[in-house]
Amino acid sequence: MTYQYSFGMQHALGSKAVLAASYVGSQSRHQNDYRDINLPNISLLPSLQANNNAYNTLLPFPGFRNVKLSENEANGHYNSLQLDVHGNVRSDLMLQVGYTLARSEDPTTGGSGGDLANVSNPYLGWKYDLGPSILDRTHVVFLNFDYQLPFLKNSDKGLLKTMLGGWELSGIISMQSGLPLNVTTGGTNVCSIPLGTCTNRPNLTGTVSYPQNVNQWFTTNAFTAPAAGTWGNLGFDALRGPGRDNWNLSFFKNFIFSESRGSMFQFRADAFNVWNHTQFRNVDSNSTSSTFGQVTSTFDPRTFQLGAKLIF
Repeated sequence: MTYQYSFGMQHALGSKAVLAASYVGSQSRHQNDYRDINLPNISLLPSLQANNNAYNTLLPFPGFRNVKLSENEANGHYNSLQLDVHGNVRSDLMLQVGYTLARSEDPTTGGSGGDLANVSNPYLGWKYDLGPSILDRTHVVFLNFDYQLPFLKNSDKGLLKTMLGGWELSGIISMQSGLPLNVTTGGTNVCSIPLGTCTNRPNLTGTVSYPQNVNQWFTTNAFTAPAAGTWGNLGFDALRGPGRDNWNLSFFKNFIFSESRGSMFQFRADAFNVWNHTQFRNVDSNSTSSTFGQVTSTFDPRTFQLGAKLIF
């Protein structure tokens, strides 16, 4: 079940622009998740991590190993402030600027936004995985524009206007905070016991800082392995990955054949990531990995494309 609600106001800025401010939110209830329920007493987990040969004899239903229960029990929420200014700044310039401050929380472990999939801790359930959503972005800023260059735009010389005037520049600029990072731990831990589906996180024992370089996006010495038979105290999706600052620009020209018929030939050049900024993408968040805390991939570098279109 999802409750969605919003409240907004708009205010005219002169005769050509509008400022809009909105609160947008939602509440999710009875989200679906899965957990194993044929489990030994939690007090036995430290000894079972050292030797699980007797595991089957300690289960409520011996011989069945994993018995998975599907439950509609989990909750989530989204709240945001959304600001937007758009309009014709001048007769030849259309501009829109938007900003969103948001917070989205749920216990999504499946990486999809659909079913919540398997809980990490079958003893505690979905609340162990409650944290920032996989889609959570704290800050999002975007700007788009279309500018008709005034050069020879209003020339009374038809041929000169057609050949050299009428160029346009447009762009889409987006800047956003990084996505959440869920730090996990491998090696020998409570999930080495055959508890069905199980994921563990380390303990947070220090302060995390963000050098934000390719070899160390965040400091890795603030984490320690959890005690035998326990789950770590680090929150779900507790860290933040790299943000993004991306500029896409287009430069195009319309050669008008007939204004009455609307026929023309358009030539355009597009540039994606026009400044060729290195934009980090994924970070290794496995605390037992040799590349823990390092950036493992980037978004595409600058790309150019040329295009032509005939309209008749």
